[in-house]
Amino acid sequence: MRRFVLGALAIAAAVVVAAVSAGCGDDDDASPRLVVSAASSMTAALTGCSPDFSGADVRLSFAGSDELAAQIRQGVKPDVYAAANTKLPDELNKEGLLSEPVEFATNELAVAVPKDSEIQSLDDLAGEGLKLAIGSESVPIGSYTREVLSRLPKAESDAILANVRSNEPDVNGIVGKLTQGAADAGFVYVTDVNAAGDKLQAVKLPSDLDPNATYAAGVVRGAKQPGEARAFVDGLTNGACADALARAGFGAP
Repeated sequence: MRRFVLGALAIAAAVVVAAVSAGCGDDDDASPRLVVSAASSMTAALTGCSPDFSGADVRLSFAGSDELAAQIRQGVKPDVYAAANTKLPDELNKEGLLSEPVEFATNELAVAVPKDSEIQSLDDLAGEGLKLAIGSESVPIGSYTREVLSRLPKAESDAILANVRSNEPDVNGIVGKLTQGAADAGFVYVTDVNAAGDKLQAVKLPSDLDPNATYAAGVVRGAKQPGEARAFVDGLTNGACADALARAGFGAP
């Protein structure tokens, strides 16, 4: 009789464990994980809006747009790829690695300097001994920066480039150099200055030099959550994340 009771208890316990496991599985199905790889300049905006995305648990991965594109080419499969330019998404689309890209935001370049800086214009960046931080050539912020400088007289452009002390892989690296005192100025997006609060101020560029940075995103081919990924991309133009981007200083596409 004792053995019968113990056996019955064991069976009951097994049923409870199975029921709990089944319940956990249902929870996982109700909240799939959505992986979003996005350009570093969107860190503040997307971190703020992603918890409000319904239907999935959003996991964000930030880096330079070129680095994230390289990862996708190497076989990494996030669900969404959002870049700080249109070139990289277009290339991935042509390679069959990304859906048709959607343009969802614009940004402006600025020269970021510490709050107490005496730098007031682009001309000041050619001063002797100045330490300048810019993005590497392959990352959008670096490409945009070189586009701006190419529109200046060659002597001025050369003098500014001669003051470059750091080529960073993303805008966070540039902001870090500025806030740590390792650079006197750096080319970033206006939104990066906004996100830095009272640590930095922006020196605006003349309108004829602004490269008009346009952001684009798409669903990665082979994404584990294609439906949720499409909904997230749509939300970048109309939804909580679109509102967060606007509050951060991004413009409409």
